Order: sequence, then structure tokens, then C-alpha cells
Amino acid sequence: MNSTEASRQRRRVAIFGASGFVGKHLHNALIARGNKVRSVSLRDPEAAAHAVADDDVVVNLAGEPIAQRWNQAVKERIAQSRVQAPRAFIDALARQESRPSAYISASAVGYYGPSETATFTEQSPAGEDFLARVCEGWEKEAERAKALGLRVACIRTGLALAGDGGALAKMLPLFRLGLGGRLGSGRQWFSWIHIADLIGIYLLAIDGAQGAINATAPQPVTNAAFTQALSAALHRRTPFPVPAAALRLVLGEGADVLLYGQRVLPQRAGSLGYAFHYPSLEAALGDLLNAPLAG
Repeated sequence: MNSTEASRQRRRVAIFGASGFVGKHLHNALIARGNKVRSVSLRDPEAAAHAVADDDVVVNLAGEPIAQRWNQAVKERIAQSRVQAPRAFIDALARQESRPSAYISASAVGYYGPSETATFTEQSPAGEDFLARVCEGWEKEAERAKALGLRVACIRTGLALAGDGGALAKMLPLFRLGLGGRLGSGRQWFSWIHIADLIGIYLLAIDGAQGAINATAPQPVTNAAFTQALSAALHRRTPFPVPAAALRLVLGEGADVLLYGQRVLPQRAGSLGYAFHYPSLEAALGDLLNAPLAG
């Protein structure tokens, strides 16, 4: 083991949202390489700031679930958990003498707003819809930690694919029954990422990267292409498209997350030297569908 690897293993990492889908995978990856990892709640930001005082890195994965029917109360909880709670945490951290050296915040490709024609990189501006405004606020609060001397990274995550949670695990039962189908027009972009690569990018940030980093595979696809690839991998037909009206009936305004997308490229991950394990959707599905999957 060289000195750099030893230094990485000695880092103490606190995770907000460690019990969630991504949090569990990140926790396991950190433990596997020898880090000391703790789960900390962000429900009480003041207590959270005191709890992480002796840690080296804080990773904030906490947030109200997006995949639910939206109403005004849900939207307020989404914004509160991603903007107001981190703001209170950073405010509390500012009142302490002992602080971590790095703050890694989750974000999302929703930062860019929806488009069927544009291609987005980390240099692209924020969009103007609800999720874009939330993501922009989320990142602005994280950036405030720089004034306290912390290194800051924001991980703009796409559609994370895994068999034990997230979107794919919810899709598989329907697709296996031959009931899967494209969503709405199918033209919307799905900027996806295999869970192993998502965790790899989080480790990159924990180990020293900073700034905004798109956590998406280098080959995004449309929803129609995603549907075709998944049905082919499962040897099932997908004859039943899901009308936009049906999605809106179930998810309300939250259906926009599925009906509108963005083509996002991981420019900075490449410039930082990250090598994707699963750059293509076919490779990702081949790995995940050959592994034991939930559902």
C-alpha cells in the first residue's frame, strides 16, 4: 500500500442519508477500502454540525424522495430538505472551531432543466423549472462551506441504475411481465449511470476532487432507446407505451421528472481521469441483469 492509499483509508467520513439507496452503496464501498464511516442525521442541523466536528469529510445525500406524487406540501419538503436544512447545517458549522476539511453534496442533472435538443456539461447554466431552482439552491448552500475553509464538490447525478433500489428495480417487475413501455413520447433523454460508477465518482470527490461533477455515463440515451435496450436484455416485448396523462394522474407534477429529461455529459469526470466501468447502457444492463437483483 502506498502513502496515498493509506491516507485515503485514514479519512473519517460522515454520511447524511446513509440509509438511502446511494448511501448504502457508498457506505459499503468506504468500509471495504478501510475508511471509518458514520451515519449522521441532518434532521437536527445543529446537532449534525457538532457530530461531524472530528470527521474529515461530510457527504450529504439526505433529501425528501422525488419519486412520489407532488403537491405543494411535497414540493416544500423537497426544497426544505435540500436547501433550508443544509443552510442551517452550514450556519451551525460556522459557529464551531473544529470542522471537517471537505463537504460533498449530492445534486442532480435536473440542475440544467429539461431539453430534447441541448447537450449539457458542467459549464452549462442552471434551468428555470422547479427542480432546477432546487438544485441551484442546493449547490449554493454547499458552496457556502468554502468560506469556512472546506473543499466542496457537488455531484450532479443522473438516473442511477442498480438492482437493489432506484428506478431500475421498480421497472424490472413490469418489464419481466411484458408490461413495460416507453414513457410519453419517448424522446426525452435519460442521462443514466451504473451504481458502481456513481460510487466511483463519489470516491473521486471524497479523495480530493472539487466543484460540480456530472455523475452520468458518457453515452446517454432517449427513453425510447432505454426501453428498447431493457426489453431486449430481458427478451420481452414492450408493446404498451405509458401515456403522459396516466403518469400525471399518478405522480401529478412529479411526472415531469420522467416525461422531460436532459442530455448530460460527464466532462469533468473525464478530465479528472475517471475511467467508467460501464460507459454503455448495454454493458450496464448486462452486468446488472446477470447479478442477483431485487424484485
